[in-house]
Order: sequence, then C-alpha cells, then structure tokens
Amino acid sequence: MTDIIYVTEDGLEKLKEELNQLRNVERPRISSQIAEARDKGDLSENAEYSAAKEAQGLLELRISKLEETVARARIIDESKIDTSSVKILNRVKIKNLKTNAVMEYQLVPENEADLKNKKLAVGSPIAKGLIGRRIGDVVDIEVPSGVIPFEIIDISM
Repeated sequence: MTDIIYVTEDGLEKLKEELNQLRNVERPRISSQIAEARDKGDLSENAEYSAAKEAQGLLELRISKLEETVARARIIDESKIDTSSVKILNRVKIKNLKTNAVMEYQLVPENEADLKNKKLAVGSPIAKGLIGRRIGDVVDIEVPSGVIPFEIIDISM
C-alpha cells in the first residue's frame, strides 16, 4: 500500500511520540520480561515466557504499522484550506432538521477522530455527506437509525 495518509501537524507529532514510546520504553521492557522468563528454565512449560513472546509479537506489529503510517503521512497545510465548501479540517456547524439540534464538528483524518472533542473522521457517514457542500445546503445523511436531514449553518477553520 502506498496510499498517502493526511494528518495534521499535531497528529503526526502524536504518532511519532507513540512510536518513540514503543521503541524505547515498551520494547526493552518486554525484552527484559522474556529474558527473566527464559532464566526460569524449561521454556515448553513456561507460561510467562509464552505470554512475553506473544506481547512482543503484538508490540512489533504495532511498531511496524506506526512506522508505515508515519512514512506515508503528509501534513495538511491548514493555511491553504478555504471555507467556501466543507473540506477536511473545517469546522462545520450543522442543524438536525428533525430535532432542531445544532452541532459543530471539525472534520479530521481517521486517526485523529475524537467524538468527545467534536472531531469527526472524514470517513464517517456524516462527514462523507457534508464534504463538498456549502453553507445553506440541506443534506440527507443515512445513519444507522435512518436518514437525517442536516442543514449546513456555518463553515470555519
């Protein structure tokens, strides 16, 4: 896979911090657990050794995936994003026309989504329905509970 992954500068920094933590803290910790378990004798009946080896495999898989993500990551230039229509990194204020509830979300790359902080992944059904739309547009978005009409009230950075 050579697909580019778009991230914010903060998002890339968090990925690099996690990768650094896994390489420099977790990897040595698991290596020492394996060494301790190995010192206890017969490896064929050593549950600690088996658990440590399994943890090592999962850690190496996570490190590999993070390395690939960082290598494919491209930082989105926030200064070049306009607000004439909904795009990634825009803040979008929408109104649910069924309930009149007004919500505001920022559309972010998949790995930065955080609903508690009102950061909606661009791959989510709501975000997909909003991308490319303009203020005043009414969009019918299919969600698990049915189709909900939303009106775009504002687009900002």
